[in-house]
Amino acid sequence: MSATTIGLIFGAATLMAMFSGLPIAYALGAVALLFMYFFMPASALDTVTQNVYEEMASVTLLSIPLFILKGAAIGKSRAGQDLYAAMHVWMGRIPGGLGIANVFACALFAAMAGSSPATCSAIGSAGIPEMRKRGYSPGFAAGIIAAGGTLGILLPPSITMILYAVASEQSLGRLFLAGIGPGILLVAMFASYAVFRYRKERSCASAGSPLLSIETFSVREKFEMLPRVLPFVILLIGVMVALYGGYATPSETAGLGAVLALTLIAVVYGMWRPRDVSPILASTIKESTMLMFIIGMSLLFSYVMSYLHISQAVAQGIVELQLSRWFLLAAILLLVVALGFFLPPVSIILMTAPIILPPLKAAGFDLIWFGVLMTIVMETGLIHPPVGLNIFVIKNIAPDIMLKDIIWGVLPFVILMLLAVVLIALMPSIATGLPNLLMGLPTR
Repeated sequence: MSATTIGLIFGAATLMAMFSGLPIAYALGAVALLFMYFFMPASALDTVTQNVYEEMASVTLLSIPLFILKGAAIGKSRAGQDLYAAMHVWMGRIPGGLGIANVFACALFAAMAGSSPATCSAIGSAGIPEMRKRGYSPGFAAGIIAAGGTLGILLPPSITMILYAVASEQSLGRLFLAGIGPGILLVAMFASYAVFRYRKERSCASAGSPLLSIETFSVREKFEMLPRVLPFVILLIGVMVALYGGYATPSETAGLGAVLALTLIAVVYGMWRPRDVSPILASTIKESTMLMFIIGMSLLFSYVMSYLHISQAVAQGIVELQLSRWFLLAAILLLVVALGFFLPPVSIILMTAPIILPPLKAAGFDLIWFGVLMTIVMETGLIHPPVGLNIFVIKNIAPDIMLKDIIWGVLPFVILMLLAVVLIALMPSIATGLPNLLMGLPTR
C-alpha cells in the first residue's frame, strides 16, 4: 500500500476519532496504536512506552510543569486583582482608560502567568464587573478580556512557543524574544480599539448614562497601589534577565520563576500555609499531567506518521506543487485557522510541524518568524467557536452575559489579530528585530 493511500486512511481515522468525542490525547493515541498494529512491525507495539519517553526526553519540555507552577502560584493569589486595580487607578482619567487598563493588565498578567485561561479568569473576574458598572456593553467588556487573555500564548514564557521550539528545533530564547514585538503590537491595537469603541458607545449613550462618569484618584492613591504590583513586575523582569542574560537555561529559569513566585505570594499575601499552597500544587499537577499526556500522544502520533512516511510524502507533495512562497504561507496559515476550530494549539503544533515546516524552510522562510505568525493565528482559535476556550472561561466568570454577545464582542479582536499577521508578514522585523539585535543574526 502506498504512502498516499495510508495517509488518506490515517487522516480519515484521525477525523473520525476526534469527532467521536474522545479527548484529544485518547483520540491521537488510539489512532497511533491502531496504525502501529496494522502497518508497523509487531515489535513496535512493545516499545510504545520507550518511544513516547524518547520523544519527550527533552530538557526544554521539563520547563513546562515549572512554568505552570509559576503561573498557578500567581493565578491563585490576588495578584491579578491587584494588577488590574493598579492599572485602573493609573489610567482611569484617560478616555476609554478602563478598557486600556484591562488590556494592559491582561498583557502583564499573561507575561507573568503564561496561561490564557488564568489571565481571563484573574483579570476578568474584577475587570468585567467594573466595566459593566461604568456602562461598557457586556459584549465589549467580554471581548476585551477574552482577547487580552490570548496574549498568554504569545508573550514569554509561552508553553505554546516551548512546544514549537521543540517541534521545529529552533532556539527557545530567540523565539521568546520574537514574541515580544508582536505582543506589544497587539496590545497597542487592542488598546486603540478599546478607546475607539468606548468613544463610539459614549456618543450613543444617553446623558445620564454611567458611561459618562469618570472616576478620579489622587496621586497618593495611585502610589499606594504600587507596592503589591511592583514585586511581580520585578519577578517578570528578573526571569527575563536570567534567561536572556545567559545566567540560566530555560528549565533553570522556569524553576527560578516558580520558586520566586511561591516566595512572593507567601510574603505579599501570606499564602504559605499548607491549605494555601495545596490548591496551587493540585492545579499544577492536574494541568501538567493533562498537557504532558497530550504532548506524549501527539509525539507518538507524529512518530507513526514519520515511520509510515506520511508526513514526508505530504511535505514532498506540497513542495512539488511549486506554489509561490506567499501563496504557500497563506495556505498553511488558513490550514492552521481551520484546525483551530477543533484543536487546541498544543495538538496543532505537534501534528502539523512535520508536514508544514519542511516546505516552509525550502521556500526560504525564517521558522522563528513563522512561529510567531502561527502563534497569533492560533490565538484566534482561543476566541472563536466551537473550541474558543477563552469564550467559555468568560461565560463561566460572567454567566449572565449571553454567549452570542461574547462571540460578537470578540470578533473585532479576531480581525485585529489577522491584521497583525499581515503587518508582521509585510514587516518581519517586528518579530525578528529584537532577537537579531540581542542575539545576533541566526546562522544558516
